[in-house]
Amino acid sequence: MPKYLLKVNYVGEGIQGLLEEGGTRRRAAAEALVKSLGGSLETMYFAFGETDVYAIGELPNTQAAAALALTLGASGRVTCETVVLLTPEDVDAAARLTPHYRAPGR
Repeated sequence: MPKYLLKVNYVGEGIQGLLEEGGTRRRAAAEALVKSLGGSLETMYFAFGETDVYAIGELPNTQAAAALALTLGASGRVTCETVVLLTPEDVDAAARLTPHYRAPGR
């Protein structure tokens, strides 16, 4: 199953909700969301700096990943950047492909 890195930031009322509910309840909510899409949450960390939460989860396909990101964004309480993660074997398989491409102007 494909893995995704979610970079989440709390905004507006989402920050207040985090303060009221705490981190463990937000992790439980994240686990429930990912599970409802047929996936699993591997890990979730809160962080200082540019990103508030880093989470890694498995989802069955890109449609499920898009549904997750849309659901989070539609809440108006968080923003989410989704990154597709590749295994070393995925990179090996990609390196064996032989795409044909002509750069512009050549």
